[in-house]
Amino acid sequence: MTHKLNSNYILMKQLIFTLCFSLSLVVSAQVKESDVLFTVDDESVLASDFIRVYNKNLDLVKDESQKDVDAYLDLFINYQLKVKEAKRLELDKDPKYVREFTNYKNQLTKNYLTDNKVTDKLVKEAYDRSIIDIKASHILVRLDENATDTLAVYNRVLDLRKRVLKEGYADVQKDVHDGKTVFAEDLGYFTAFKMVYPFETAAYNTEVGDVSMPFRTRFGYHVVLVHEKAKSQGEVTVAHIMVSNKQKDSLMKPKERIMSIHKKYLQGEKFESLAKQFSDDKSTSAKGGVFSPFTRGQLGSEAFESMAFRLKEPGEVSEPFETQFGWHIIKLIRKKGIQSFEDAQPTLQNKVKRDSRSKIIQSAQVQKLKKRYNVADNPKALSYFQGVITNDYFKSSWVVPQDLDSAKAFVTINDKVLTYHDFAQYLFKGQRMYMNKKVSSEIVINQSYKNFLESELLLYQRENLENENQEFAHVLKEYRDGLLLFDLMEKQVWNAASKDTLGLEAYYNANKSKYMWNDRVGGTMFSSADEKVIKNVIKALNEGTTVEAIESKFNSDDAQNVIKTSALFQAGDQNLPTDFEFKKGISKVYHHNDAYHVFVVKEVKLESQKTLEEARGKVISDYQNQIEADWIKALNERYNVVINKKVLKKVKSQIAN
Repeated sequence: MTHKLNSNYILMKQLIFTLCFSLSLVVSAQVKESDVLFTVDDESVLASDFIRVYNKNLDLVKDESQKDVDAYLDLFINYQLKVKEAKRLELDKDPKYVREFTNYKNQLTKNYLTDNKVTDKLVKEAYDRSIIDIKASHILVRLDENATDTLAVYNRVLDLRKRVLKEGYADVQKDVHDGKTVFAEDLGYFTAFKMVYPFETAAYNTEVGDVSMPFRTRFGYHVVLVHEKAKSQGEVTVAHIMVSNKQKDSLMKPKERIMSIHKKYLQGEKFESLAKQFSDDKSTSAKGGVFSPFTRGQLGSEAFESMAFRLKEPGEVSEPFETQFGWHIIKLIRKKGIQSFEDAQPTLQNKVKRDSRSKIIQSAQVQKLKKRYNVADNPKALSYFQGVITNDYFKSSWVVPQDLDSAKAFVTINDKVLTYHDFAQYLFKGQRMYMNKKVSSEIVINQSYKNFLESELLLYQRENLENENQEFAHVLKEYRDGLLLFDLMEKQVWNAASKDTLGLEAYYNANKSKYMWNDRVGGTMFSSADEKVIKNVIKALNEGTTVEAIESKFNSDDAQNVIKTSALFQAGDQNLPTDFEFKKGISKVYHHNDAYHVFVVKEVKLESQKTLEEARGKVISDYQNQIEADWIKALNERYNVVINKKVLKKVKSQIAN
């Protein structure tokens, strides 16, 4: 028993040793981030870069030989040689290249600066709100968005809320609305993105029948009363005919006129024609009365929208009805239901980035950057600048003081120093925002500093993104090198081949045997899925029916039995059977490409030499390949490439595993 246990112990120990040894081999074979695979003169190329590019392109490679590591390494080395040559020729300094690369970098950078978690959350929230319509009223007491002493206004709105709950909204609305400092308005229906974000949020967070607590937007303090929440009815497109309730002809009665128009429609006249003739809505009448698509709450007429969404089937026309604008008849064009989140997501993402929600995304990003970077501000500087601001600032006539200590550090972000001069220029450019506003210099400086620091943090991130984000750096490097190579290849190979007339002719003369016409026949091919039809075609041809008359003889309006193809067919063409006999006359029946064919051959051209013009496209392509091969050979002679064999061995092991 003891012996058996000892044997098992030994076997287990050996197994563990073997596994550990195997793992150590794998680990030792892993390429380190700093491992240099090869050098081109004094420049190192990392093994990790080669592995990343190899793995990225592996599924795209159709040529199996290019999946071989050694073969792919040759391609990768040639790629690096071309990049080196492009820089030697200073193509990276060409204004056109710099402009195109900068535009791409700016566009790419945007994709990496957004806080995706916050954005995704806001997009999902927007979708959830977009499928719910809210009907609400509100009270607003205006307040300057820069005001800091807000308690009195807050308490006033709080009192108004209490009155609404006690007296009812309608009575309070009549009493307080003045359209100047206090607004009490019925808002009708709205959904996501129709109101400023803080208002939208307050409305969606308030229960039906309830009045929200006071909340602030850039307009002032509000309370919102929610009357109804209902599932969105989607989007509708309608056409309408309108008779305005404001007519120059005092004898014309809008209701009678719309009834007459409706009667003409019932008698069979086209809705679109009636709209063009009689509708008073000149913005739509020329288009047959067609509106742009709209959702509930978008038009400002609840009666019109209600009728539009009540119609069920495209083409259905309403009875005449009245709104605050006049009398209408509506025709339903189409209805579009609620989109799925996946379908709506791209549009919502764009809306979120353009909406005031973008400030939330930016604020979240700034908070992350404040933690990531070492930000050192200067509290004394803020006090100093509060004293620099004069009344001229609020007249947009302030200038930077000449005795400003411009070089003094205002704030630092890691190793970047922003000076008094930098902040003073920011203040100078922003003074229009405070034109004729009654705010203290302390508010101006504090708000300006907040905005200045945010913009500088985001700028610092953009400037250093290539060092901070490896994925961004890889993508940018690929585009940078790829753009360089395109310009280089265009200059060294493509244009050289197409513009070098003498070189092209010399290449053609030296390689004429590559550019030959195969055996060809000129004539007409008749094709059919039915062998009997083709045999009858042959019979008709032998009886004297012309080639031109065959299709009309065998086809009708109800049936396409034969298709004719007239061309110069070359041996090897897809249309030509492999066993085709090259001789004049009517051929036998061939079964090819799942159909039956007969050829009427008028001429036979045996194998012959192509002229340079006839073969120009292929000759240019081959000549380009020759130029590139010679050029690559010259680059290998110009630059010294040294491969690290040990690292290459690790690369092969890692790829194999």
